[in-house]
Amino acid sequence: MEWLPIAIFILLGLILIIVEIIFVPGTTVVGIMGFLSLAYGIFQSYVSFGNSVGTATLIGTLIASVLLLYWSFRNKSWERFSLKSTVSAKVNEDFPFKPAVGDKGISVSALRPIGKAAFGEYEIEVSSHGGFINENIEIEVLRIEGSKIIVTPI
Repeated sequence: MEWLPIAIFILLGLILIIVEIIFVPGTTVVGIMGFLSLAYGIFQSYVSFGNSVGTATLIGTLIASVLLLYWSFRNKSWERFSLKSTVSAKVNEDFPFKPAVGDKGISVSALRPIGKAAFGEYEIEVSSHGGFINENIEIEVLRIEGSKIIVTPI
């Protein structure tokens, strides 16, 4: 095997590993394919050119991997693709209706333990005290913890 296919396998492996680390976190097919491509390129350099060139290829690949990873994180190229916005809203916040302890309503969806309930004309998210409550069951507000409304069936 000539040096060009070996270089292509090693370069492809480095690119796939960088893509895995920066864009597709976790051990997935991309990272495994990158590792296999690197290993195959290094193996072929040992087979085709002998121990000294194979070892030089291995050391060069390790140094290139470390430098490429360092450059990728230092350059912050991955920040262009990262999500910068956050969700700061909370459930039932800024809602025109706030039920009080003892108010009665009807579960609109099954509460497992969270679901929707209707209090008059308003539907809000509530949490059951305990377990499962089917839909269309009459419920009562047991307590309110911040924006979390705990209900119990009547």
